[in-house]
Amino acid sequence: MTGIGLAIDAMGGDFGPRVTVPAALTVLRENPSLRLTFVGDESLIDPFLSGLTAGERFRVSVVHTTEVVTMDDKVAVALRQKKQSSMRLAINLVHQKTVSACVSAGNTGALMAISRFVLKTHANIDRPAIMAALPTMTGHVHMLDLGANVESEPHHLLQFAQMGSVVAEVLDGIERPRIGLLNIGEEEIKGNDLIKQTDQLLKQSGLNYIGYVEGDGVFKGHADVVVCDGFVGNIALKSSEGVAKMMAAKIKEEISRNVLTKLLGALALPIWKGLKQQMDPGRYNGASLVGLTGIVIKSHGSADEASFAQAVRVAIKEVEKNVPALIHARLTVTASAVPDAI
Repeated sequence: MTGIGLAIDAMGGDFGPRVTVPAALTVLRENPSLRLTFVGDESLIDPFLSGLTAGERFRVSVVHTTEVVTMDDKVAVALRQKKQSSMRLAINLVHQKTVSACVSAGNTGALMAISRFVLKTHANIDRPAIMAALPTMTGHVHMLDLGANVESEPHHLLQFAQMGSVVAEVLDGIERPRIGLLNIGEEEIKGNDLIKQTDQLLKQSGLNYIGYVEGDGVFKGHADVVVCDGFVGNIALKSSEGVAKMMAAKIKEEISRNVLTKLLGALALPIWKGLKQQMDPGRYNGASLVGLTGIVIKSHGSADEASFAQAVRVAIKEVEKNVPALIHARLTVTASAVPDAI
């Protein structure tokens, strides 16, 4: 059967099949050539398949398992003791080339560990990284690493930059994406040893490296790709999400303060709706585990149907662009040209 095949970890996330299955089916209806394999408890998945047409049902299959990686499971438990989990079996399908990509809203640490164990990284990549698009004043920025590696060396950050450049180039059509290095200032003297050494590697990399980017510069759109280690990146990501939620709550609180503010809020409703749509984290849901030999997309654990559907669309786009192969090709050429840089 032709078309794109995706494995959906139906049990992953805070809501499991009641979000993951309907969300993925929404995308199935958008894409006549899409095939879905739901992995999880068949008794919980099947009720959501009853409304499918015969043609749609033909493009859906279920791999049954009752074993689940919970959000609280330690990585070692998920990797060694839960070999029949929905997450593990979904990733196995990618490895077996039964499907082209896997989408999961499950435990991030477990997803990264299992993906790395099953799929492996490309020959010239030491570590995979979590990469996602974040909204900016001018569009969006791709940022990595967002939490896969809490300790990184300069050559790891160089690899992140190279992979990020490829993704931005193929997904956004940018010929030479601007690469920025997240730092506490833009001046040359700022930063710790990791940042300063990475800065030197990036200057010699042949990438379109624009130098240091501060935290506010990320959201001002100063770069197309922002590189950082996973410890800093995850804090930056969670902080930005927290600020967005706080601002939304404060605006709602002020609008509800009295009759006059409610009236003004009603008049400005089109503006609020437009702002909410632009800033909605669900619009950018779907982080890539770049550096692996296969495609694995991580959804927010708390994603609703619309958000999880977006993660599925990200997987489709990466399959269509064959992102892992392009990353492998780019880094193979780079490693051959500059063997000491990696």
